[in-house]
Amino acid sequence: MANDAKAAKFTLKVMVNRHNTKVLFAEVDSDFADVLLSFLAMPLGKIVRILKKHYGEYVNIGSLTTLCDGLSNLDSVHFCTDGCKEMLLNPRSTFERDCRKLKLDIHETELTKYFVCEDLSNSHPYISIYRDTTRCKCGKTLKREIDVKDSEEEATDGVFTKNTGSFLISDDLRMLPNVSVSIIQDLTNLGITDTDGAELMNVTFGFNEIMDLLKGSLLSQTPLTDIILKKRKNIGSTTKEHEAETELRNNKIEKEAVVSKSEKKMKLKVMVQRSTNKLLFAQARDDFVEFLFGLLTVPLGGVLDCVLGVHSNGLKSIANLYTSLAELIEGMYMVTSAKKERLMKPLLLGGCMSKNQILPVSEEHHHTLSYSQEGNPKKEWVSYNSGNVYSGLYAKGQRDYIKGTTMFMVSDDLTVKPLSMISTLSKLKEMNIPLSEVREVEVQIGLHEAISILKASLTSTSALTDGLMIDPMSKQKVKQEV
Repeated sequence: MANDAKAAKFTLKVMVNRHNTKVLFAEVDSDFADVLLSFLAMPLGKIVRILKKHYGEYVNIGSLTTLCDGLSNLDSVHFCTDGCKEMLLNPRSTFERDCRKLKLDIHETELTKYFVCEDLSNSHPYISIYRDTTRCKCGKTLKREIDVKDSEEEATDGVFTKNTGSFLISDDLRMLPNVSVSIIQDLTNLGITDTDGAELMNVTFGFNEIMDLLKGSLLSQTPLTDIILKKRKNIGSTTKEHEAETELRNNKIEKEAVVSKSEKKMKLKVMVQRSTNKLLFAQARDDFVEFLFGLLTVPLGGVLDCVLGVHSNGLKSIANLYTSLAELIEGMYMVTSAKKERLMKPLLLGGCMSKNQILPVSEEHHHTLSYSQEGNPKKEWVSYNSGNVYSGLYAKGQRDYIKGTTMFMVSDDLTVKPLSMISTLSKLKEMNIPLSEVREVEVQIGLHEAISILKASLTSTSALTDGLMIDPMSKQKVKQEV
């Protein structure tokens, strides 16, 4: 099992330029490479949660932080079950058993607890990882915790990469095996053209530096220089502006949205300021809000699988890590080829994917565990071994998170609040915008728009404006709906 997260240390051999102003590359072992690749296994909501816990209010990841804050402040009455809100605030991962084997685990993984029917005489074989949120067929909730016998072992051949491997990592997190092709080709792949006068440093990375690296991978193109040479002491947050796709920016918001190839569509009413075309807020039904909250359950690798090659501008060095795994790290350096595929296209935890999901992501099949009992008084437990099978149930009712009776206000930074006449007028007053300056535009959200919003949520604090490609200075006239 993994060592204490705050005690484990790594030693990196780091090459810096002659002026000691930039990290050229670092040489790391497989343990460090495993920790770095584990970033791809982390759901977006988990990333926000652990960064906020570590740094407090001083870090913002695009609009994801405000999306999480809005979720946290939303009354539980809007969710199908209490467990739904907890599933979104603290999303689980299909990699939890792997991450517990890391030399340093920042994922806050714990041994999974399981709950069965409180009726000891019940013969219905159902089990849940969430307490008191799912009902057995007999009508009682699954809230009796049952022991788990897990056959987890130490990772003898590495977690993701083979433990005999050594890797090179560039300043912008391109990663490849140490001398995998040739020295010249490897330096080219790392983007290094000049090593004249380079110097070697030995650098220690512990828990705090790994947290800095996670944050830097999302907010910086030079995270190693930022951390090792302390060139940027405040990698704090994304800003209003990001590198939007210029050619798409020229497509002003239209009354009729362009229809994408996705069959599934959501309608969104967007309130826009007449004189500036600035997006003020959106009026959304439960399906769009569920889509936004569902983004928090998608692992980072799944996000990059969706957006790279479509809306890749503005992404920081984490995109280079993902591309390196896809193009530069051959299967022979991984524990199994399946591990590489899982990191590149990770599955959502079974039961986490909403029926309103538009994105091209999938979830794992429901867990089945084996139930055993012996002795007097009776002892009982579940395991992954053979025996009487218990089928997994999950906290959501009919595969929904949100109850479908409320309209919601979604701000440009993806803050979600219940919509009412008073809240609408208060929002306009807060923005100092008269009602006569507001026009209402209906847009359709399909696959193309969903992926664009997903990417913008990671890179911009104005995710709706950037996701819907609204040019704030456009004077194009759009008819107001009656």
